[in-house]
Amino acid sequence: MTINNAVSAMAGVIVIISLLLGSEVITSAFFHDANWLWLTGFVGFNLLQSAFTGFCPAAMIFKAMGLKN
Repeated sequence: MTINNAVSAMAGVIVIISLLLGSEVITSAFFHDANWLWLTGFVGFNLLQSAFTGFCPAAMIFKAMGLKN
């Protein structure tokens, strides 16, 4: 797996999890909270800024873990 694929997979998983935690599908008071949607926005913002600047903390972590470019 390349670094770009790993970043995309991680971002997708985080977005799906935060959407589930912020939705009404799970009715627990802890899970059904709209503040979880801020996590989705944070991931989206990081993806957008990395497209323009080339700086991605997740890519640096995956590179340190030994994934290839």
